[in-house]
Amino acid sequence: MIMDLLSYEFIRRALFVGVLVAVCSALLGVSLVLRRYSMIGDGLSHVGFGAMSVALAMNVAPLAVSIPVVILAAFLMLRISENSKIKGDAVIALISSSSIALGVIVTSLTSGLNVDVYSYMFGSIYSISKDDAWIAGGLACVVIIIWVLFFDKIFAVTFDESFASATGTKSGVWNTVIALLTAITVVVGMRVIGTLLISSLIIFPVLTSMQVFKSYKSVTISAACVSVAAFVIGVAVSFAFSTPTAATVVVTNLVCFGLFCLIGGIRKGSRKNG
Repeated sequence: MIMDLLSYEFIRRALFVGVLVAVCSALLGVSLVLRRYSMIGDGLSHVGFGAMSVALAMNVAPLAVSIPVVILAAFLMLRISENSKIKGDAVIALISSSSIALGVIVTSLTSGLNVDVYSYMFGSIYSISKDDAWIAGGLACVVIIIWVLFFDKIFAVTFDESFASATGTKSGVWNTVIALLTAITVVVGMRVIGTLLISSLIIFPVLTSMQVFKSYKSVTISAACVSVAAFVIGVAVSFAFSTPTAATVVVTNLVCFGLFCLIGGIRKGSRKNG
């Protein structure tokens, strides 16, 4: 079945983009989950849906509109949360619900729920063109490279922002970097797994890894491995049984979460008995 999968060019493109997005989501997901911003992916994907709807109505390339709009929304979420009485999840809910409402209205007044809109809502990884694959792959590689190069800064801001600032780390700058990387990952991931499911790639692998591993480094490595494995297995199962790809990937992540919970429970029980 693996050889059958790889014999199709569109599936090779899907795996190329999907694996990169899975890695990006897992790496950033560790910081977002630990800082209680795990739903920012969901919020930004809704903003991306609104921007994409406007782009399609104007006959403009969706990525050209979505990327700057989602980046701006990420900055706004952080800025409003830091400098007002509206905090965290409330900011995300406020901006995301407004954006998706705008997107639905624009869509209903223009093209309606056509194939393009449906693919961005629920993912259409097999329809990614060669040009889109190179753009998405390039953006994902940029995210991974920046994350690796500045791992220590992101680690410091994630665990203790006040201490990081006291030691000379410009926490505001690195919060902005995290928001920027998350925004790019969400926009690229929308095409892979859809607006309504992208947050699962950010949240599931991290929560799954936390059931067994405890240190930041081990959770990060495990989350990246789980994310990639769940994506590849999900694509293979989807291909074999003709199920929706994005939904199958999410269910595969759910199964991984259940297995890790079981393993974590067994390890905890053995320690108590020991």
